[in-house]
Amino acid sequence: MAEPLRPFRLRGCAGPQKFGVAAGSLRGLLRKGCRLLQLPLAGSRLCLYEDGTELTESYFRALPPQTELVLLGPGESWRGCASDIERLLAAFCSQQGAVVEAARRLLTDERAPHRQKLLADLIHNLNENILAEDKEDDKKWFEGLESRFKNKSSYLRHSCESRMRGYMREVSGFIPNVHPAARDAYRGIIDLMADKLKSVKYNGCYFDRREEEEAARLCTAEGWFSCQGPFDRDDCPCKHSINPYSNRESRILFSTWNLDHIIEKKRAVVPELAEAVKTRDGREVNWEYFYQLLFTLDNLKLVHIACHKKTNHNLSCDKTRIYRKRKQTYEIS
Repeated sequence: MAEPLRPFRLRGCAGPQKFGVAAGSLRGLLRKGCRLLQLPLAGSRLCLYEDGTELTESYFRALPPQTELVLLGPGESWRGCASDIERLLAAFCSQQGAVVEAARRLLTDERAPHRQKLLADLIHNLNENILAEDKEDDKKWFEGLESRFKNKSSYLRHSCESRMRGYMREVSGFIPNVHPAARDAYRGIIDLMADKLKSVKYNGCYFDRREEEEAARLCTAEGWFSCQGPFDRDDCPCKHSINPYSNRESRILFSTWNLDHIIEKKRAVVPELAEAVKTRDGREVNWEYFYQLLFTLDNLKLVHIACHKKTNHNLSCDKTRIYRKRKQTYEIS
């Protein structure tokens, strides 16, 4: 007695189109599928769409109606949903412009907030051009910037240098608050710090992916930056990350991220420096320690604006490092 026919959804591995096929046996379904998809019967086989499990006759009898199956021709393979994802990614790479345009058309009609966000994120990510470095390879990234910037690293290096120069201006601007008798010594320390900053190009290498070894503590070779907040060194709760090299939108958004001083610049470091100069009493102020706190990753971390805590960190300078011992000289008689 012939087995009763049961309906299945059948597709090939080369495309998403599905067909309704009814059969009472695995052999019968395979024969109908090969005729429908124009594949040779010899060497062809059927598997589950969801995980690629190849069907046997006994397994076939246990399947519920409308199970989605994939018909494989000789030499073809199927790894479940991962195969569809691979095909989708391949389409993104080969037809990126068409995918972006299709997503934009869908976005104008879409009303569901979750789908709107997915489409917007898709467009954003497909517009990335992370590996491009020079202006001629990613002109859109440089829109709105001065013409003197010829590559991405030069602009981000400049941005970092501007932040460091701003910190130096704040240190200099504190001079009126320094005790009059200590102002000349304070200015001398500012000069030493300025010379040090100039010698290292204002630490612009922190944001230069071409100088990977120096920048490694903040980013990877491809230029990814992760939020290091909040200030108490816990992990960023939202796992913020960004690649300012990817596209113009990411470059603009990155400008809102902050470099946060763990031991606070205004509340702790600069006032402590002024006090150290005032009360040095013949001791040598360890200006390089204060330099590290003000201008280096020893005390700076990159923080997403939402994770930047403006409240008092309640952290102070290391009292044992404020002064350093003078080198002793011995007179040889």
